[in-house]
Amino acid sequence: MSINSITEIVSERILICDGAMGTFLYDIGAPSGHCYDELSISKPEMISRVHREYIAAGADIITTNTFGANRYILDKYYDLGDKTRDINISAVRIARACAKHSDREIFVAGDIGPVTRPLETAEILTESQIEQIFYEQISMLTEAGVDIIIFETFADLSELLIAINTAKKCALNIPIWASMSFVDGKTLMGDDPERVGKALSETDILIVGANCGRGPKEILDAAKQLGKVFPRFVSAMPNAGQPTFVDGRFFYPATSEYFAEFAKKSYLAGINIVGGCCGSNPEHIKAMSSALNKKKPRKRKMIPGAKIPEPTVKVRKYPRTPTSFEKKIKSDFVLTMEIDPPRGTEVGNLVYRARVFKELGGDAINIADLPMARMKMSALGLAAAIRIRTGIDIILHFTARDRNLIAMQSDLLSAYALGVDNILALRGDPPAVGDYPFATGVFDISTYGLVNLISSFNDGFDLLGNPLDSPTSFFIGVAFNQNAQVFERELERLEKKLESGAHFVQTQPIFSADGLEKLIKFLEGREIPVIASILPLLSARHAEFLHNEIPGIRVPQKIRHILSKKSNKKSARMSGISIARDMLKVARELAQGACIMPQTGKIDIIEKILY
Repeated sequence: MSINSITEIVSERILICDGAMGTFLYDIGAPSGHCYDELSISKPEMISRVHREYIAAGADIITTNTFGANRYILDKYYDLGDKTRDINISAVRIARACAKHSDREIFVAGDIGPVTRPLETAEILTESQIEQIFYEQISMLTEAGVDIIIFETFADLSELLIAINTAKKCALNIPIWASMSFVDGKTLMGDDPERVGKALSETDILIVGANCGRGPKEILDAAKQLGKVFPRFVSAMPNAGQPTFVDGRFFYPATSEYFAEFAKKSYLAGINIVGGCCGSNPEHIKAMSSALNKKKPRKRKMIPGAKIPEPTVKVRKYPRTPTSFEKKIKSDFVLTMEIDPPRGTEVGNLVYRARVFKELGGDAINIADLPMARMKMSALGLAAAIRIRTGIDIILHFTARDRNLIAMQSDLLSAYALGVDNILALRGDPPAVGDYPFATGVFDISTYGLVNLISSFNDGFDLLGNPLDSPTSFFIGVAFNQNAQVFERELERLEKKLESGAHFVQTQPIFSADGLEKLIKFLEGREIPVIASILPLLSARHAEFLHNEIPGIRVPQKIRHILSKKSNKKSARMSGISIARDMLKVARELAQGACIMPQTGKIDIIEKILY
């Protein structure tokens, strides 16, 4: 199907696109957690059923079951990279066969979703890598015979532009349709519809659109804004409202009648293509088809000479105020102590230990966030109790494991309001290693994404670019594993965290100077303080356990041998304290601070290490 042919048809009548693929497959029995793109190979009759039902409901356009079927996603998340070609070719063949058996003209759109998930993973692909991934999938879909290439549910405009430019190289004379997801009037990366529409108008593609989101109203509003600056055709394909989770299943509230009203409003707004996204099904599509009844599109009101608005520059009105701990670490060597929250509600003893540590010259308390994924009091709750009762600075460990994006932002704002303004951003141990292995890890974002989120707060904006009442001034720390098997890769990860806005680094427990020296050399010339963690060993058994069973900790053979020669617990413990004292000397020579991690509740161990 040529661009001219599609142009002629879309100019004559509003086209109906199909609805959701994934959620509809789930509704008809596809197993949860399975790679739905792969079903085009293993269960082609199920994919065929989806297409047939949408065509029967009145869809003029059906999208192939290939949203996540690029080699990168298939390989990274499902270990199916070697089936990339089979999945894409099979998906198109199924859609083409369904279109062929219809008694009217049906267009097959090759569906392509985004490659990157910028907040979910610390891995950053180069523009060349992204282009290569898109090129392969687009080429496969084109070879198999799609009528249109649709890029949908994109959140990053720059990635979408790479996809479009790639399609122009390998999908000659095939119409290109680009659709972005909008929430609260912006993409996840902060671009509004006007900027998106104008940027895409300069690519000379045929169709732009808004899809997904939280429901018809929000997506129609975004599509209207796109239509004011984009001169050709505009689509709107919303989710069926915001889902609720009931009895182990998601339910979407928007009825087919509501979608019929959405279709009528879309017609009045001059929208050219309507369809559905997550939660929509053939009933929604049938309702829209009946409501429009092959209506001819209305002309839209354009904004003449609109220019691409400059993206919002996230700049604080005033410089960020350093935290009290930040001032200390930039002027003197600091001492911190790590405390785990209790498995209950009693915090009196922990508050006492923090108070004594402060009297011993301690500068801050590190509070772990459910280490090893074990259920305990929240780190924020203990942080507030210690901060309020002792006045000592807190370094709050904050993980992406247990909170979604909403809760993360809410808890960070709460922490700041409680005077907890130093954050160690962590991914968090997976639930599988803890005492609730059946619990679900959230991991909405990576450590890199978490640092970026906190940096946005410091600039006065939430993750979507919405302004906060006032900016925060978090001092942001990140962890570094000097014992990593591939040290260079760990440095690469650290570099990305620093680029995202990290201010200081805290190591895993040190038992030699080697890894710490390499880290300090890497950071040479930068104002990035380093806190070296020091873990007093209790016995040879303790050392062996840490070395063999705890990720990120390596106790040298020499030290394990020394402890194994101790005849009793007391002598072994004193030896462990002596080793910790030696490591504190190393930290004082190389780093800007030390975090002591006592494995017992006795504060006298801290005193013996310090003095």
